[in-house]
Amino acid sequence: MFDRITSDSAILCGKPIIRGTRISVAMILEWVASGADRDTILRKHPQLTVDDVERATACASTAMQNEVFLMTEAGA
Repeated sequence: MFDRITSDSAILCGKPIIRGTRISVAMILEWVASGADRDTILRKHPQLTVDDVERATACASTAMQNEVFLMTEAGA
């Protein structure tokens, strides 16, 4: 499923990127979080495909499923 996502320690310090680009999964998520829709991202970055954007968000979702969050009260 994530065949277009790769990691290379020589590119962006090993962050997951879209293969053949220097666009990281994290960057795509930042664009989405800031309100950019898929069409806007694709228009501004024509080297990306619809699958690239969808797989970046799916990759992040999969990674988050393995995370553990601890909630504490402020000042505790």
